[in-house]
Amino acid sequence: MDIKTATALRRLRLVSGPEAVSFLVLLVCSVLKRTTDFNAVPVMGAIHGVLVILYVIFWADAWNRAKWSFKTAALYLVLSVLPAGGFFAERRLKREAEDAVIASRARREGIVNA
Repeated sequence: MDIKTATALRRLRLVSGPEAVSFLVLLVCSVLKRTTDFNAVPVMGAIHGVLVILYVIFWADAWNRAKWSFKTAALYLVLSVLPAGGFFAERRLKREAEDAVIASRARREGIVNA
């Protein structure tokens, strides 16, 4: 894996957690808006919107650089619209990055021909 691909995956991973948190907070704010006088939906909506836009941009870059299959790319896009999906995306991306580092070290040391 080259440095640009690793960077693209890292950016996607780093934005997926905050995007998931903002989605959950926005859901809570929506409930509070309807049950109390507290209305933070406009602020949280804007924050969440920016994070979703960043997620989609970073997702497209990662898809292009990592040469994901359509199924893998669709999975990461679907995870962005689920309330806690960003947490699963972050965990899966972290695991992929760790596997790539292990494979790279094994190739460098001549253990495998991967």
